[in-house]
Amino acid sequence: MSENGASTAAARTARMERTTSESSVLVEINLDGTGVSDISTSVPFYDHMLTALCKHSLIDMTVKATGDTHIDVHHTVEDVAITFGEVLRAALGNKAGIRRFGEATIPLDEALAHAVVDVSGRPYLVHGGEPAGQEYHLIGGHFTGSLTRHVFEAITLHAGICLHMNVLAGRDPHHIVEAQFKAFARALRSAVESDPRVEGIPSTKGAL
Repeated sequence: MSENGASTAAARTARMERTTSESSVLVEINLDGTGVSDISTSVPFYDHMLTALCKHSLIDMTVKATGDTHIDVHHTVEDVAITFGEVLRAALGNKAGIRRFGEATIPLDEALAHAVVDVSGRPYLVHGGEPAGQEYHLIGGHFTGSLTRHVFEAITLHAGICLHMNVLAGRDPHHIVEAQFKAFARALRSAVESDPRVEGIPSTKGAL
């Protein structure tokens, strides 16, 4: 496996390539973008979710990924989430001047998802509320419902953030997943934004 990442203080950007025997992934982000995306993971529904993540977080992102999807899309989906988490952490730098916390409750028709983000430096995921059987649904012919939680697990672990995600309502499997990605996007947008009133790192510890 080979990895490389970079970040600059002026522009909160980062780029990383991650290659294993199961997948090849490139992720590039700009935290201070306008939501422009160029996504190609070879998993169409995942492309749709990542595009929504960019649009509603205002994070510009390029994702190019290929993998052993002839076996299962799991490896490619997971490795993209891992790489995104690593790149997010790199782009945040020392996290000086950010709001740190973000919260959003987002509907999609009958579905409703609530997300709370803390850019804490401590990875933690609380994920609940999905209706029974959601994890078994095959969405878009490729993306299994159980992958939703797995994506958030990988992001939180590798970005070093805390995420509480709760599905408050929902019937359609597609809507349930999409509401979660959009809620995460809006909460993340708030959490990584610069706050002009914050001086230094927003923690009594002096580090995040």
